Amino acid sequence: MTTVQKSQHTFHIPVMGLSYTIDSPIRVAKYGISSVISIIDDELIEKMNAFYSKQFNLPYQEITQKIHDYRAKRVTSYLNLVDKIVKEKFKNFKTELCESKTALEEYIAMLPNKSEIKQKLQDLLDNGYALKDNVINFIEENLYPGEIDVNIMTKIDKDNFNKNEQLPIEFNDAHASLRGFANSTLTSSVVLSAGMNPRLYSYFEKFDAFFPDASNTLKKKIILKVSDYRSAMIQGNFFAKKGLWVSEYRIESGLNCGGHAFATDGLLLGPIMEEFKQKKDELIQAAHTLMVKALEQKGMHVPNTPLNLKITVQGGVGTAEEHEFLLNHYQVDSVGWGSPFLLVPEATSVDDATRKLLANAKEDDFYTSHISPLGVPFNTVKGTTNEILKQQRINKNKAGSSCPKKFLALNKEYSNKGMCMASKKYQDIKLGELNQQKDSISEADFNNAKGKITEKACLCVGLANASLIENNIQLKGEVQGVIVCPGPNLAYFDRVVSLSDMVKHIYGNISIINTARPNVFIKELQMYVAYFKEQIATASSEISVAQLKKLHTFKENLIAGIEYYKKLLSENDFFEQTKNEIQSQLEFHSNMLNAIPIPVKN
Repeated sequence: MTTVQKSQHTFHIPVMGLSYTIDSPIRVAKYGISSVISIIDDELIEKMNAFYSKQFNLPYQEITQKIHDYRAKRVTSYLNLVDKIVKEKFKNFKTELCESKTALEEYIAMLPNKSEIKQKLQDLLDNGYALKDNVINFIEENLYPGEIDVNIMTKIDKDNFNKNEQLPIEFNDAHASLRGFANSTLTSSVVLSAGMNPRLYSYFEKFDAFFPDASNTLKKKIILKVSDYRSAMIQGNFFAKKGLWVSEYRIESGLNCGGHAFATDGLLLGPIMEEFKQKKDELIQAAHTLMVKALEQKGMHVPNTPLNLKITVQGGVGTAEEHEFLLNHYQVDSVGWGSPFLLVPEATSVDDATRKLLANAKEDDFYTSHISPLGVPFNTVKGTTNEILKQQRINKNKAGSSCPKKFLALNKEYSNKGMCMASKKYQDIKLGELNQQKDSISEADFNNAKGKITEKACLCVGLANASLIENNIQLKGEVQGVIVCPGPNLAYFDRVVSLSDMVKHIYGNISIINTARPNVFIKELQMYVAYFKEQIATASSEISVAQLKKLHTFKENLIAGIEYYKKLLSENDFFEQTKNEIQSQLEFHSNMLNAIPIPVKN
C-alpha cells in the first residue's frame, strides 16, 4: 500500500502564556494537532505532573526544591509523562477509528479539505468499511500524533543562588529548562522566542540530541520565533557556526499577536513573508555551509545535503481565506492559530471566568499594555481578576506583588540577585524615591510616574493561575488572580466552541465569526500606524539623530508595505469579497501616514 505524505494538519497551536497550553498536547495531539508547552515555570509543571499522574493512574514521585537540579528534573519528568500519555491516547484513538465508523467520520470532517489522507480515508469509508484490514493498515502507516513542542522565552534566564552563592550558569532558569527538555524522551522541537541569548544558544552544544546522527536525523530540533528575515539569518548562522541546525523559522507578527509584542522597524507581515519566500534557499545554503565547517572541526557526522527547513507564520489569522492565502502564496508549511483556541475547552487550559471574559470582550477591550516587568509591550484584555486585585492593592497603598517565583527578577538596580519590577520590594523603593521628589514636580507628573511604577503586574503567577483554577489545584500565597494575553484578533470570536468546530472554521467548512472583521494585514497595519503615532507623540524635545533616523526608517517601511499590498491585490485573486475594503483601508492609512510629521531636530 502506498504511504501518503505525513501531513494531517496545516495549522499548529503556538505557546500561550505559562499555563494556557501547558497540557494542550494531552488534549489535542491524538488528532495530529501540534502544540507548544511553556517549560519555564517548574513549579506549575510539578503541579501538573502530580495532577496528570493521578488522572491517568501513573506513578508520581515529587521533585522538591531540596533535590539537586530540581528545575531541570521537574521539566524532564513532566515531559516524559506527557509523552507517555500522548502515545497511549493516540494508540487508543487509532483503535477507535478502526472500530467506530462514527469516530472515523468525525475525524475525517476535521481534516483539511485538500488532504490526501482525508481523501483516502473517505474512499475507504465509502467502500463500506468492507476491507477492515485496509483501514487498519492505512491508519497505522499514515496517522501520527501532533508534535509535543516546548517553548523557552530566552529573556527569562535569571541567575540563581544557593543562599548568597551564585550557581553556575547552567542553573539559570532558561538553561535548566533546556536541559530538562534535552534529557526527556520527547522527539520534538524547542521553540526559542524573545530574541537572541548567546549564552543559552551556546549551551545547546552540550547535548548530542541537537546534532544530526549518522542517518541525518535530529532527535531534538530547534525552532526560532522571529519577526524578520535579518534576525533569522543572524540567529540561524550563530547556531550553524556551532554545528547546529535551525529546523524551522516561526515568523510572528510584531504587534498583531498574543503576549509580548516586539515591534519591527515598521516592517509588515506581508513583505516579511515575501522576503522569506524569495530568500529561503539563501538562508538554507548559508547555514549549511557554516554547519558543515563546524561539524568537520568537531569531528562529527556531516550531512551531504542541507537538512529540512520549515517556514511557518502566525499572528492575527482569523479566516480560512487568510489561512489558505498564507499557505499558498508564501508557501509556508503551517499557520499558527493561537488566541482563538483560548475559547476551545478541549484544546487549552483556561478557567471558566476567564473564558467567559474573553468570549464577551469587544474590540476596545483588547489593548497593548505596559504591565510586563520586562518593559516590553504586552497584549492583554480589560477586566481580568489580576487587574482588579492589583488596583485594590494600589488603592490601599500596598502596591506590588510578593514575588514568590522570581522568574522576572531581572532588574539589578538594587540587588545583584535581581528584583522584579512588579514586586512590592522594588516598587516600595521606587515609590520612596518618587515621594522625595514630590515637592519639586507637578501633581500630574507625580501621578504619571507613580502609575508607571505600580502598573507592572506579576506575570509569573497571573499567567499560571488559570490552569490551577480550571483543575481545582490549590492556590497558595498572595491572591493574584488571572492574567491572560490574547492578541486583538480574539475580539472577533465571541463564543466558546468545540475543537471540531474551530478546526472546521480554520479549513473553511463552517464560520464561527458573526461580526465584521478587518483583514489580517489591515489589522496589523492599523496597529503599526497607531504605534508610530505614539512614538511621535512621546518623542522628547531633545530627540537624537539616531532616534530621528529610526522614525524615518519606520515610516518608510510602513509606506513600502502599503505599496506592496496594493501590488499584491492587483496581481492576486484572493480576498475577492473584501478587496475593495482592503484597498480603501490601504489608501486611508497611506494618507494618514503622509500627514504625520516627524519632528525636526533643532
